[in-house]
Amino acid sequence: MGLSLTIDQGNSSAKVAVWDGDLPVDLSTFKAMTDDVITSLVARYDIDRAIFSSVTDYRDGLLSRLSAAGISSIELTHGMRLPLVIDYATPGTLGVDRIAAAVGAMSLHPGRELLVVDAGTAVTYDHVSADGHFIGGNIAPGIGLRLKALNAFTARLPLINGRGETMLWGNSTESAMRSGAVNGVIAEITYYHSKLSADAIVVLSGGWGHELAPRLDFETDYQECLVNRGLNEILKYNETD
Repeated sequence: MGLSLTIDQGNSSAKVAVWDGDLPVDLSTFKAMTDDVITSLVARYDIDRAIFSSVTDYRDGLLSRLSAAGISSIELTHGMRLPLVIDYATPGTLGVDRIAAAVGAMSLHPGRELLVVDAGTAVTYDHVSADGHFIGGNIAPGIGLRLKALNAFTARLPLINGRGETMLWGNSTESAMRSGAVNGVIAEITYYHSKLSADAIVVLSGGWGHELAPRLDFETDYQECLVNRGLNEILKYNETD
């Protein structure tokens, strides 16, 4: 049996992984899954199946392009067989990336209560019970969005980079804005974690995940390719009877 391909098409890029069973053998990021990208992956790896999720309208044509490359592919949808139970009141509106991230976190920490945090353009906070139920979650602006909003909707606050020295109390306009945005997300994570059991673990992903993880004072697991790991788990789950 060949390798598996997972594609996490986010708002700004496509995060792609090639899997040999549970082992990622390639992790890459592309602006989009173009024909050239697919051709390059097929040339390097013996890929025979794929699964993708998309939070954009870019999905159009991807299945046909993967099929033309000889890869049997499926798209993650809300109606697919899943290794977790979704208790969301409107499952059809639940982002498929959030579903995949929850499954990925469950695969890494079975039997644990989880707070799954994807800190990207938006920050999502999702609660997964120890017995595998997606309880629900919240969505907030990401760090970059917070800083852009402060610039866009005020008269004098500048547009700054969120990465840089971050102190508890800013001592300049720039440091105050940065610290407010970064520490605000840290405070949100801390608050939601405080509402869970003492055994709960935070699983972090997204572009800001690796920078936020060291700032938290409780058990935290940063995973670079959490959504892709979940996609791989869902693909395997749907290959079994």
